[in-house]
Amino acid sequence: MREAGILLPISSLNSKYGIGCFSKEAYKFIDWLKECGQSYWQILPLGPTSFGDSPYQSFSSFAGNPYFIDLETLIEERLLDKEVCENIDFGKDERLVDYEKIYNYKIPLLKKAFIRFTPNEKYNSFVDKNIDWLNDYSLFMAIKEENQGKSWQEWDKALKNKEEKAIFAFEKENKEKVEFWKFVQFKFYEQWSKLKGYAYKQNVKIIGDIPIYTALDSADVWANPELFQLDENKVPTVVAGCPPDGFSKKGQLWGNPLYNWNEHKKTYYKWWKARLNHSFELYDTLRIDHFRGFDEYYSIKFGDKDATNGKWQKGPNTELFEAFEREYGKKNIIAEDLGFMTDSVKEMLEKSAFPGMRVFQFAFDARDTGATNDYLPHNYIKRCVAYTGTHDNPTIVSWFFEITDNEREMVRAYLCDSFTPDSEINKPIIGAVMRSQADACIIPLQDYLGADSRARINKPSTQGGNWLWRISENDLNEEISDFILKITSLTGRKK
Repeated sequence: MREAGILLPISSLNSKYGIGCFSKEAYKFIDWLKECGQSYWQILPLGPTSFGDSPYQSFSSFAGNPYFIDLETLIEERLLDKEVCENIDFGKDERLVDYEKIYNYKIPLLKKAFIRFTPNEKYNSFVDKNIDWLNDYSLFMAIKEENQGKSWQEWDKALKNKEEKAIFAFEKENKEKVEFWKFVQFKFYEQWSKLKGYAYKQNVKIIGDIPIYTALDSADVWANPELFQLDENKVPTVVAGCPPDGFSKKGQLWGNPLYNWNEHKKTYYKWWKARLNHSFELYDTLRIDHFRGFDEYYSIKFGDKDATNGKWQKGPNTELFEAFEREYGKKNIIAEDLGFMTDSVKEMLEKSAFPGMRVFQFAFDARDTGATNDYLPHNYIKRCVAYTGTHDNPTIVSWFFEITDNEREMVRAYLCDSFTPDSEINKPIIGAVMRSQADACIIPLQDYLGADSRARINKPSTQGGNWLWRISENDLNEEISDFILKITSLTGRKK
């Protein structure tokens, strides 16, 4: 079945209080997707973000981001006063998230709401259902707060090592602080569940996203150190990254702790199965970032300044997913298989039967310009999800201006288009992707809008200036809606 969707992070929605969230604007966006004939809304990871605000570096693989909790809903529930919320400066630019202000004001507001909240049967049921991760996460956040936000590796030794006596004493002395973080998660999941339920009624499916790795400073690593390659002092021995290539001479040093796959295998992948099952309660389809890392992962010695001396190590391949499927059944997974693909990675993808990804921007790399290039739309297979670009790419218009003259000529020649103005090149490119035989096409909203570099979501290997862009209410106008509906209908992708 031919389908289409739009990629837009929750944070990029317009809303009243500084950042996209589960507000009425999110419901309006779902309505708009339906009107435009779209089957999917793809978002980025929903986890609580740390320094740098990246959704791919989260304090937890299970918890939700407090920033996405809608304050207007809390006002309606009389947990907050409207006047208090409206008197706070969440940022002057409706196009950009001001994370410093969100950080300084949102948590204090949620604490005010917590004071007025009375636990009920629904809350108690949520806590009981999620006890396996919720207790550890709430403790982790409360201890972190008591330590002025320091990484768990800098905590008092007894708390760092999660010694039972120390944890019991902390919980006893800080019961309200721990309960606050449970309340935050309850409200996050209550609001998300309602929004997802609305999308289901509107026949719009949610594509979620999870990073393959966890952050070192996370409840996951603190509570389960044996599942990661750490030494006796809980310090990583090796970390994740990517080797040097044509785009990065020294490779990429991500710094995430690597999994102790032998230990995961001993437990029949219990933690990973729980993570995947939890994700499928949140989303209809799940995109797994850096899928090739399950075949082979790049291991860099902890303390190295770059990725030049890393080594490839074998991962669990499809064994993990087979174990998950035996317990939970077949689920919809998209494998992020971008970049250099070895034969063993291709074999793993084929064995899994998961659809991979195709990105138009990757088709015009000067090193591979042949007609057999996998990223050219005429070569897309049915079992794939096609994109003009991802959250890590420039907008398609910005990309067209940034590539070389020769590459621009190749794009024009491929499109058989020498007339469309450069500023509107997004339209024929979207058309080429949508006409491919890919089962699904997901287009970033910025590309439909013809937005420039100011609308880029993320520039990999950079700090600051990422994850900021937001839409305005005027973006979803009749002209854009008509174009999306028309191209979706003409290419047989209208739901």
